[in-house]
This record gives sequence, C-alpha cells and structure tokens, in this order.
Amino acid sequence: MRDTVEPPAPVKHSYTVPCPSVFRDRVEALAARRRVNVADIARSILLVLPVEAIATFPDPGEPPMHDRETVVLKSGPAEGRPWRRKPRLQIRMAPGFDIETIRRALGLALALDDGGLALRIDDPAAAPPPPPPVAEPAGETFPKVERRRGVNEQSKALAAATEEIERLKAIINVLSFEVLPSGVQTREQALHILGFPPRSQSRPSDGEGKVSDAGDHPSSR
Repeated sequence: MRDTVEPPAPVKHSYTVPCPSVFRDRVEALAARRRVNVADIARSILLVLPVEAIATFPDPGEPPMHDRETVVLKSGPAEGRPWRRKPRLQIRMAPGFDIETIRRALGLALALDDGGLALRIDDPAAAPPPPPPVAEPAGETFPKVERRRGVNEQSKALAAATEEIERLKAIINVLSFEVLPSGVQTREQALHILGFPPRSQSRPSDGEGKVSDAGDHPSSR
C-alpha cells in the first residue's frame, strides 16, 4: 500500500483592519446573517474579482479621531484596565494583501448586499448582443402615410395657386391698353382712355362731374 501524503496546511496571516465603527458593525452583521466569518466575506470577493477591479472601489478608510472603542486589557502589566483604541476587524486569511485592499473588498461586499452594485456573468465565447434599434428623430410624430398625404395636399394647393395667378395675368393682359406713342393729345383720346365714347361730354350734377353722350347735349337737339 502506498502511503498518502497530506498536503501542507495553508499558511494564514492575521490582519488587523482598522475601520469606522459603523462599517465594522455592518460587516459583522452581514457575516452573521450569511453564517460565515468576516474573513470568508473578504476571501470571496478577492477570489471572484481581480485586484485591479477591487482597487477602483473607494476605500472606506480608517475611523475619524472621535470614533474610538473602549476595551479592557486581559494581559500584561495593565491587565484589567480600560483602553481606548480604533475600531477594527480581525481577519485571518492568506498572506500578501494590504489593509486597503481588504477594506475595499469588504466595502464591495456591502454594496453588493445593499443592491448598490451587481455582478454580471458573461460568456467570453458568446456572440456580442445586437445593437439597439435606431430611434426615429424627434420630429417624426406622424406615420409615413400621413406625411405623403400632406405632401399631396400641398402639391394640389400649389397647383391651384399657380393656375389662379395665370388666370389673373390673362385678365390683366385683356384689360391693359396700348400706350399712345405721343401721350394724350386730344379730348377724344382722353375719353377713349377713360372708356367713354369719343363724342361724350361732361356736365355737373349735384356737385359731381358727370359724363354724358353727345346726343344728350342741348346743342345736338
């Protein structure tokens, strides 16, 4: 029988991660709700996401000056005395990580739990999704049939206006007269220009000028 060799136990490192007390309480509550320890949460994020992606997430940072917790020392010369210190998380996991990366990983876990971020799993061998449909311009409020109908109505109105203009031009040509080369020289020419018979004469009537035919004049009787 061959002897089986047990693989060496993984080496773990103890990290002290100072952080705001609110952040610490939220991380511990998440671990209790998922029934894991804080190290399992940090380890899960560090295994799923590359360190470069984690580095883009903001670091929750260290606690402010007024944020301190009081603990009672359990060993040493000051055993039993209270001591104020920064809030912290104690984590045991593989060595090689800096404190900022661990804090960012825990912050990412909280953001995923709150719904502020979401993980999406893509198949790198899958075809890219089709492009979104091209939206019609904002002015396209009527269907194409209505647009064609509007163009036809405009064409008919333009044709009717053109026909009316030609008719008016023809009327003007009929009404217009040939200008006398030397201008108006005689009374008969003036009467002709004004549209009266050449022998017409004018006489006053109620303060207004009136033109009458030459046959109505007393001298013609």
